[in-house]
Amino acid sequence: MYNENEKDPVNELVHLYVDGAFDRRELISRVTKLFGSGAAAAVALGSYSEVMAQTPNACPANIKVPLDAPDIVARDIEYTANGVKMFAHFAYPKGVDGKMPGVIVIHENRGLVEHIKDVCRRMARAGFAAIAPDLLSRQGGIQNFPEATQQTQAYGRTTVPERRDDLISALDYLKFTPFVEHDRIGVTGYCAGGANVWDLVVNLPELAAAVPFYGAPPAIEQIAGIQTPVLMVYAERDRALTARLAPVMTELLARQKVFGIRVYEGVGHAFHNDTGAAYNAEAACAAWAETVAYFNKWLRAPRT
Repeated sequence: MYNENEKDPVNELVHLYVDGAFDRRELISRVTKLFGSGAAAAVALGSYSEVMAQTPNACPANIKVPLDAPDIVARDIEYTANGVKMFAHFAYPKGVDGKMPGVIVIHENRGLVEHIKDVCRRMARAGFAAIAPDLLSRQGGIQNFPEATQQTQAYGRTTVPERRDDLISALDYLKFTPFVEHDRIGVTGYCAGGANVWDLVVNLPELAAAVPFYGAPPAIEQIAGIQTPVLMVYAERDRALTARLAPVMTELLARQKVFGIRVYEGVGHAFHNDTGAAYNAEAACAAWAETVAYFNKWLRAPRT
């Protein structure tokens, strides 16, 4: 499976295909251009089970939440933080009295695509004020990069400190929203976004809950400082990343940290993305239910 540290162009194209950037025909066309012939492209792609997989299961009814859904308020927003003009999607449920908990939704390595905006709105439908920031904002936002490979290249130009600062600005946006409980904010993210979830967890003890989806876990020496309950969501066939959890779990246990783990059987990287080739409806729905339940547990717990 894809290793985010590799720069092999075929790996990168397969990763984009799995994440829903383009269809199988376009993937084959691009790999053919790399190798000069269809036969060579077929050989290059032959080891990728993701490419050979059958068409993903159809989305369950009502999994998507449209921008104009009657039960939520959703819109694109702009705000300035530390001199940076940030772009984000913001959504929250209608008709809620009093304050509500919040959730930051972190995109994959392409910027704030429509799929992540949809996930942000799903979080609003689940009863949370949700913000999905665009980590390409420093480069003018995803709107400056209409093509998938341009988006990943732009993301590759971001740095860990920049991403952390921009995510902290999203946290601040929620904290200072009048109808959000400032100390009841969680975070979730996918793939590169999952790695960014881990980075926030080891650096921001104030987060009330975190759910990283198949993201690169932190270094062992960073685990001691974790104070946030973490639910790790990974895929059995995403072996390169999932195997890295073993020492992390050992350290979390040794340090008596609060955590849970779900490794979904028979699915691969990006199984939650219903716009991509690896989507698995059954596992995605189960993982989403677990995510919402985890946030409900920690973000709505009775105050003592």
